[in-house]
Amino acid sequence: MGMTMTQKVLAAHSGLESVKAGQLIKAKLDMVLGNDITSPVAIDEFRKADFSGVFDKNKISLVMDHFTPNKDIKAAEQCAKCRSFADEMDIVNYYDVGDMGVEHALLPEKGLVGPGELIIGADSHTCTYGALNAFSTGVGSTDMAAGMATGEAWFKVPPAIRFNLTGELSEWVSGKDVILHIIGMIGVDGALYKSMEYGGSGLKSLTIDDRLCIANMAIEAGAKNGIFEFDEITKEYVDGRVNREYNTYSPDEDAEYERVIDIDLSTIKSTVAFPHLPDNTRTIDEVGDVKIDQVVIGSCTNGRYSDLQVAAQVLKGKKVAKGVRALIIPATQKIWRKAMKEGLFDIFLDAGCAVSTPTCGPCLGGHMGILAAGERAVATTNRNFVGRMGHPTSEVYLASPAIAAASAIAGKISDVSDVL
Repeated sequence: MGMTMTQKVLAAHSGLESVKAGQLIKAKLDMVLGNDITSPVAIDEFRKADFSGVFDKNKISLVMDHFTPNKDIKAAEQCAKCRSFADEMDIVNYYDVGDMGVEHALLPEKGLVGPGELIIGADSHTCTYGALNAFSTGVGSTDMAAGMATGEAWFKVPPAIRFNLTGELSEWVSGKDVILHIIGMIGVDGALYKSMEYGGSGLKSLTIDDRLCIANMAIEAGAKNGIFEFDEITKEYVDGRVNREYNTYSPDEDAEYERVIDIDLSTIKSTVAFPHLPDNTRTIDEVGDVKIDQVVIGSCTNGRYSDLQVAAQVLKGKKVAKGVRALIIPATQKIWRKAMKEGLFDIFLDAGCAVSTPTCGPCLGGHMGILAAGERAVATTNRNFVGRMGHPTSEVYLASPAIAAASAIAGKISDVSDVL
């Protein structure tokens, strides 16, 4: 029996000719990632294990993004611990205020993750890098500590679900709508500890940013990882970014899948996930009258330049509805600078939006946009659990940048056609 893309990556990094679902393996790592929440715990475990140093100072990334700029003394202490550890271990890829970004946008942008590589991160959305034909997955802080010291990690090889994509996306429909559609179809545990593998002729309709968004939310379906086939769109993105040799992997024709799902992208409508789970989805024509108090456009899911560009197209010449707070959060400094230079900030500010420095901020209810009791937000983030963005009685509705921008103008969840 042949292998899936994930199985091929895992086999290559474990020195085995082949692996199969359920097999336990130890594999070599190409990158170990941590942030200002998870890294301090990993550092403590690193010290407890009495490790003397890291396996490769170039293959560890510490990104201060969740509570930065520091919102309080505890956040400052967390970052100080990471800063001190990075200095002590001479870690090259340490990113803090002024040169940081939301980790899962920053690492691909800087070419720190690439095709065919194996990446672990002490953050559940590390699965983002599967968009580049890599195997990447979230782990606990203890596994991060061991990974930093040894450059290896244990894995149970996951079974896979194959998504055959055909057709082309309609206007204003994006990767966010695709993954919300899929999660709504299979459920938040529909891919539990499985690999979500994407291929088919429809790939050419998905930009690299669409793919990064889709892979990012694999965990919202319970998946171990998401991974895309390598094609010219992937190559165009990594060329000039990934300055090292890399391998690409395609599934064997006789690869074994637990399930094969065919999706015609042209049939997907703009989709919104209602509280309090990402699988509680409705198409935009099923939403009804849902008034809102806040809109957040940003995060590791939808804070890239193309996301801001779409939001600006909708908001240009319009005004945010009275009583609605609209927050724009570019995911990295590079994206922030480009959006400013290209005039997007003028559009946002003229519309009545606030533009933030890169941060995870409100996505996890950290800072920069916390909801009060009973308030509702439309967000381009990836989770809408109870209390995710503030008070336990607040509500988060997940949507694409286009729908979020339209909703900011209308003051309620709305389609782009309702405001243009």
